[in-house]
Amino acid sequence: MYKSAQKMVTRVASRLGLGTSDIQNLLTNDAEHRFEISVGGEVYPAYRIQHSNKRGPYKGGIRFASHVDEDEVKALALLMSIKCAAVDIPLGGGKGGVVFDPRGQDPATTEAVARGYVRALAHHIGPDKDVPAPDMNTDGTIMDWMVDEFEKQTGDSSKASFTGKTMKNGGSEGRTAATGRGGVIALREYLKSIGKDPKGLTVAVQGIGNVGFYFAKLAQEELGVRIVAVSNSKKTLAIKDFVDNNEQLNFADKEFSRETIEQLATSATGELDRDAVWALGVDVVVLAALEDVIRHNNVELVKTNIIVELANGPIDDKAFENLVEQNVAVLPDVVANAGGVIVSYLEWKQNKADEHWNEVVVNQQLDAILSAAISATIARATSDNTSFKEAAFAIAIERLHA
Repeated sequence: MYKSAQKMVTRVASRLGLGTSDIQNLLTNDAEHRFEISVGGEVYPAYRIQHSNKRGPYKGGIRFASHVDEDEVKALALLMSIKCAAVDIPLGGGKGGVVFDPRGQDPATTEAVARGYVRALAHHIGPDKDVPAPDMNTDGTIMDWMVDEFEKQTGDSSKASFTGKTMKNGGSEGRTAATGRGGVIALREYLKSIGKDPKGLTVAVQGIGNVGFYFAKLAQEELGVRIVAVSNSKKTLAIKDFVDNNEQLNFADKEFSRETIEQLATSATGELDRDAVWALGVDVVVLAALEDVIRHNNVELVKTNIIVELANGPIDDKAFENLVEQNVAVLPDVVANAGGVIVSYLEWKQNKADEHWNEVVVNQQLDAILSAAISATIARATSDNTSFKEAAFAIAIERLHA
């Protein structure tokens, strides 16, 4: 993913006429923090990469996972700078991670890791320096612990030091569904631009965690699409013969939970291989799991005309070029999955102003920001005769280089 992100920045920046030194500046991180957190006799490597604060405080999640490595964090920090610039919010790019899987751990251990992370970085983060957020395997409770530790270390009581907090601790309405909602907005605006009615379009969602679930639910409820397949890390659940009938997996009036996913499994009419989800011939494939799931060695399996990237970097560079050659419309991650960081930005604004907005206001502002960003991306792709991803990167790079 890091190599793919670097290649895309280099390719687009070169096309824009930037020289070698300017491109190197775009790719160079402002700061790289590497440290270890010791808890209960175990030592966990940890990172915080601060890529660029040219447009505002560093912004980016913290992931707790056993596979976290430095290149992954660097890639995500770079992509966050591009993302914030592409959707034109006044934040920079950063990312953090700890080589620690909290699943199955005692909550006290997870809390100790979270607090240790903040103690190590207390002088490098804060409301006007670097504002972390949740990411893989971190949530509002973990952010609450981090906010509390940051206040103990610094005395800051604004709660604007972290976003993605629980509602009782300064979190924002609308945050849970924000990334999925943003993907729905991106798809809606793209379909509008080509004059295509979304009603009845068939959709497969790869990755049925929080993001994929809320995309499916809101796309079904607000656009009228048919969700005919979903997948997790083990299998694909699909409606058999969906082309010849009107059946769909029903997300209406449901909330994300383990029980809901089990209900979906019982309502599916077939179980397929995990990677079958993007080979079904649906109108839209949504990638909402991990990075690099579509690669040069499996891209030929993809059978769709529209892909929505809700994961970060789910398509590697060679596979992306292949899809572009096949005229597949790829709605890029740096815009399509920006709903989460946009609502994080709105949460930060609320905290700094000591305000709390209702969900209608939050969703309206999210829609306005993201609609403008995807419309600008589509217009730039048309004028430059290029892909949506390269158009979004071009817009972002011009703003970062200005």
